[in-house]
Amino acid sequence: MAEPLQKKLQAELEKYQQLQKELGRAVAARQKLETQLTENNIVQEELQLLDESNCIFRLLGPVLLRQELRQAREHVGKRLQYIGGELKRYEQQELQARP
Repeated sequence: MAEPLQKKLQAELEKYQQLQKELGRAVAARQKLETQLTENNIVQEELQLLDESNCIFRLLGPVLLRQELRQAREHVGKRLQYIGGELKRYEQQELQARP
């Protein structure tokens, strides 16, 4: 009688450990996204201070490429939208995972 109970407890423990690992990965990914969101907000604020006469460069691999201010603003705006969407997706997953 004790052996089936022990097997059941072992299976539940393994499920719990797997959920803990998934939660850890989700928390790490969310923290990374929040960091990226903060960084991109700072970049967006800095770009708002510039005018068309300023030179903007974008780092692409080991090369700096000249970029128009309008393009830079659009690119950062799109990144902010993407990051916001990903954060919402993680929030949805967290709400579904709660008991």
